[in-house]
Amino acid sequence: MPLFPLAVVLFPRTELPLHIFEERYKQMVAEVLRGKTEFGVVQAGEKGIVNTGCTATIEKVVKEYADGRMDLVTVGRRRFEIILLNDEKPYLRGAVEFFDDEPSGPISPEVRKRVMEGYNDLRTLDEGEPLGDSELADPQLSFQLAQAVPDLDFRQILLATRSESERMRRLADFLPGYNSRRRQLLHVRAVAPTNGHSKWPPGI
Repeated sequence: MPLFPLAVVLFPRTELPLHIFEERYKQMVAEVLRGKTEFGVVQAGEKGIVNTGCTATIEKVVKEYADGRMDLVTVGRRRFEIILLNDEKPYLRGAVEFFDDEPSGPISPEVRKRVMEGYNDLRTLDEGEPLGDSELADPQLSFQLAQAVPDLDFRQILLATRSESERMRRLADFLPGYNSRRRQLLHVRAVAPTNGHSKWPPGI
């Protein structure tokens, strides 16, 4: 399967807009479009790529440029673990093993309440849109909720976790502290003097 290393963590049934400009990925996308197949999105960092990723399908080609660049809308599909890497083509490919959640206990009302309170608080801080009915009905609701969290390490942990109840528990524990740090950062940005040259970090 073609692999696309990016500084993102993609979840099943969530959108990922992409701008394709490197020649090797133009070739990859062209082959994916011809075959109407999936490709794998894996988080890339200083130490290379991680072992767990999520496949994506191309839902729409938004724009094609004269030089071959493309704007795409992709959607996450299936989680996988990389078994073997292959670099015979210009872009990376891998033999993968797909996985889904294992049977687990129900999510307690207390955990669900804490998660939704934390999520709604975060959406208020970031002035984000609430989830739609179809997203709230996702049996793996944790993935939809975690879209609002930019922390890649935390997102990667959720992606690899094979239990919805465990992902919800992790979100319930994570969101209050994250929201507190986010609130402090927003406060500092609002009150700190600037000289027109300050460059704040993009977020936590």
